[in-house]
Amino acid sequence: MRARFTTEEIAAAALGIVDAEGLNALSMRALAAALGTGPMTVYNYVADKEGLEELVVAAVVAQVRLPDPTDDWRHDAYAIADAMWRGIRAHPAAIPLVLTRRTLSATGFAAADALIAALTRAGLADRDRLAAFHAVLGFVVGAAQAELAGPLTRGRDAADAAARIGSVAAGTYPNIEALAKVATKMSVDEDFDRGLRMLLDGIATRRSDPAVPPGRDSRRPSSRRV
Repeated sequence: MRARFTTEEIAAAALGIVDAEGLNALSMRALAAALGTGPMTVYNYVADKEGLEELVVAAVVAQVRLPDPTDDWRHDAYAIADAMWRGIRAHPAAIPLVLTRRTLSATGFAAADALIAALTRAGLADRDRLAAFHAVLGFVVGAAQAELAGPLTRGRDAADAAARIGSVAAGTYPNIEALAKVATKMSVDEDFDRGLRMLLDGIATRRSDPAVPPGRDSRRPSSRRV
C-alpha cells in the first residue's frame, strides 16, 4: 500500500508551521491539522517531537541551492557557505533547531558533503580539513544566529541593533562602542562576505606539503590529552 505522505511532505508541513507560528506551535496535533489528517496517522511517520524537529532541520537544509563544483576550491567553499547562510536566514524561527539538532536525513547531508568536497580539493591534511569544515560551518550558523536571534537584534535591522549595542556599551566598554559605530555603516551581507573570505584565506595557509596527496595527514599529534 502506498504511503499517504512522503517524508518530504511531512517535513515541509512542519517547517511551514514553524515559519508561520514559531517553534512553540510545532506539535504532532498541529502537524496533523496542517496535513488534513489525525494525530495518530502522523505517528506512523514520526515517532515523537524530537523526530519532528529533526525533520524541520532537514527541510531547512534541503532548500539550500548548492552551486555546481568548479576547479577553484575557495570559490566553491565560499559559494556553498553563502548558500547555506542564506538558506538558514530564510527561516529565522527554525534557527534554534538548526543550532541544536542534527539531521540524519540523507538530504540534510548534501550541503555538508559539498563543503567537505571543496575543502578536500584544497589539499588539506585530514585534521586540518575537519577543523576547517567545523570552522566554516560554525561561522555560517553563528552569523545567522547573531543576525536573527540575538537579544538586541530581534525585530530590528542590523544598523539599529549595532547602534543600540554601542549605546549600552558607551562609557564602560570603549572597544565595543567603537566597533559598533563601524557596524552601523556596514551591511549584514558585507560583514558576512568579509568574515568568510578572511576565514577561507586563513584555511588556505594550512595546505599540506605538496608532496603529500590530499586527504593524507602529514603531521602527527605530539601528544594526546586524556
